[in-house]
Amino acid sequence: MTRKPGAMHVSTTRRHYKDTVYETTLLRRSYREDGKVKNETLANLSHLPAETIDAIRASLAGKTLVEAGAEWQIERSLPHGHVAAVAAQAGTVGLAGLLGPACRQRDLALALIIARVCRPASKLATTRWWQATTVAEDFGVADASTDDVYKAMDWLVGRQPAIEARLAGRHLADGDLVLYDLSSSWMEGTHCPLAARGYSRDGKTGLAQIEYGLMTDTVGRPISVEVFPGNTADPTAFISAVEVVRSRFKLSKVVMVGDRGMITTARIDAIRGLDGLDWLTCLRAPAVRALADSGALQLSLFDETDLAEIDGHPDYPGERLVACRNPALAAQRTRKRDELLAATETLLAPIAASVAAGRLAGADKIGIRVGKTVGRHKMAKHFTLTITDTTFEYTRNNTAIAAEAALDGIYIVRTSVDADRLDTAKVVDAYKGLKVVEADFRSLKTIDLDLRPIRHWTEQRVRAHIFICMLANYLIWHLRQAWKPLCFTDEHPPQRTDAAAQRSPNAKHKASTHQTSNGQPAHNLATLLDELATLTRNTITFNGGARIIKLATPTPLQHHAFDLINTTIPLKLATK
Repeated sequence: MTRKPGAMHVSTTRRHYKDTVYETTLLRRSYREDGKVKNETLANLSHLPAETIDAIRASLAGKTLVEAGAEWQIERSLPHGHVAAVAAQAGTVGLAGLLGPACRQRDLALALIIARVCRPASKLATTRWWQATTVAEDFGVADASTDDVYKAMDWLVGRQPAIEARLAGRHLADGDLVLYDLSSSWMEGTHCPLAARGYSRDGKTGLAQIEYGLMTDTVGRPISVEVFPGNTADPTAFISAVEVVRSRFKLSKVVMVGDRGMITTARIDAIRGLDGLDWLTCLRAPAVRALADSGALQLSLFDETDLAEIDGHPDYPGERLVACRNPALAAQRTRKRDELLAATETLLAPIAASVAAGRLAGADKIGIRVGKTVGRHKMAKHFTLTITDTTFEYTRNNTAIAAEAALDGIYIVRTSVDADRLDTAKVVDAYKGLKVVEADFRSLKTIDLDLRPIRHWTEQRVRAHIFICMLANYLIWHLRQAWKPLCFTDEHPPQRTDAAAQRSPNAKHKASTHQTSNGQPAHNLATLLDELATLTRNTITFNGGARIIKLATPTPLQHHAFDLINTTIPLKLATK
């Protein structure tokens, strides 16, 4: 008999008897005898703890066992999930290729855009933030200085016309509606040639500002942004936008949609003869009042519907007028006017008391005091004032108040587009579409991108800063669309049936419960990015010198977020 020794191993057997399972774990050694493999039991391990049995099994399999935590350490842990998601979305929309050919400046510009989405900050703070995430290593910008960043900004703004033309080629076609609006932001410093004092939409009346016009498609995707001096009037910016659409984007037919301050009668007269150019805007309040006074706008039109088209009016040749009534807006304006009337009376009462007590006398002095007060809430037109040297009386002008109240919630959309292209309801929808531009401005200025205040002082750098914010807003638009199921966004807004907008039951559920349809907490974009940032990329080193890179285990929410943008969670950021 010839016996050849073999390897030891752990063997576990299970035996069922009635409803009981008996498990036996044995330490065995295999050997070969006369050409046959046989096993020899060396010990019964069944009484040992499961952890000890696993350790014996691993040791016999050739693995080296060390005390937990004694032979390895996490060398560094960097936030990764948020930048990975934004970079993945940038890859999906082809942003890198849109910016230009691969080069150092392009990678820096792309890193600036991703940083603006994830953590808006100054350019110096952004270079510091890169180091605290996986952006620095993966984008090759670890050694980037602020001078490098400024060179990248100069490179990017030089390519702005070509980039915007490509965006227009993606999202605009002949005959489409183009939405346009103007906003402003205040400046830091005193040396920027674009900075000027003008109408401040930020309420910073004492500071110089710049203005910028944003152009989008009908769903709010940013297409182009143009920077103007801070004292530029809305109609001037609109004419510039028309030139961009016709010359740079090469669109022969287009419908420009803007608000009542943007597309004025004077601007319409200036562009009326341009072939292929139509417009859609809204009448100012005095023009609406004139139509009502002339009898062209009859309130009985709204007895059965909130939309009514006014047939050709001689003051608006070649145009259609669509009158709309929004009951919710009417109630809001009535409430606000009542509050402002009461607030104005509260301000006037002490003046009347001072005059009655003889502490304030003289028609001129009384008039100056009243003049400073009565217009504070823009309610002077609704009061009748009687001032003498020794008396002051005020009463509400109920006739003027009633005349204004009759038009509460009523607005009139004017357009040169014929009914074959846009019916009555679609005309209103097109004007209401300006809300997506307003949402983009909110995203740019406050809730997402913190465009303001602007600290650059050269004209080129200011333009580059605004352009970077616009491209970041382009990414955010796509992220919001993809992440609707995780956020408060209305996933399925109902089709408009009248002048008033509606929300879906799903959106109302999110708003009231702060939860999504599957019972998870609903997020906004900022909190969702914060949640993704907890997905870290870790560098682990072992005492033997080995080093591995490993992601933290993703949460179900993080998995879901990446699934919605149709990508797996990448170990490294992609720059292509």
